[in-house]
Amino acid sequence: MDRNLRTKIKICGITNKKDAIMVSNLGADAIGFVFAESKRKITPERAREIIRTLPPFITTVGIFTDAELADVNKITEYTSLDAVQLHGDENPEYCDKINRKVIKGILVTKNDTKESLLIKMQNYSVSAFILDPGRGSGETFNWDIARGIEKPLIIAGGLNHKNVKQVIRDLNPYGVDVSSGVEKKYGEKDEEKVKKFIEEVRYC
Repeated sequence: MDRNLRTKIKICGITNKKDAIMVSNLGADAIGFVFAESKRKITPERAREIIRTLPPFITTVGIFTDAELADVNKITEYTSLDAVQLHGDENPEYCDKINRKVIKGILVTKNDTKESLLIKMQNYSVSAFILDPGRGSGETFNWDIARGIEKPLIIAGGLNHKNVKQVIRDLNPYGVDVSSGVEKKYGEKDEEKVKKFIEEVRYC
């Protein structure tokens, strides 16, 4: 990708209004709400309440895993989400029927190569792909296998303020996604960690 493009920052696993406003004010481009089973799961009602308080230029993303298509579209309409991130086995036809822009999660395994990642992505027509080795596990993966993939990539898994600069230098991805790397505990963000993470990305 073009080295002049600024890597976008998504802070995921937002569960409360205070954290949502804090990460927005510190410069995050997007925030994620988890509707799949997780310790950071949020209700549509709570997400809707938080989204209504956000500044106008913050992108809101809903995370789902193998949910009923009708339920996903219903929640996106109800909450006014901007995009949907899918982390299950959703096929291309399913993605095409989502009523928002789609970020398709690609599960990265220890045996994956650049070629196998491309095969996993090949039939999808989505806005971006998020590469994640553990769907919220906090693990990293071998970033070298993503070198040269000419698609909008978002890198997730084990990122924090100590290593995010390196992944940007290695891959220059469209975006980076962090959750546990900027937390005090499940569902509660640490302002200082968020600030350091964003600074590392911005001044890379």
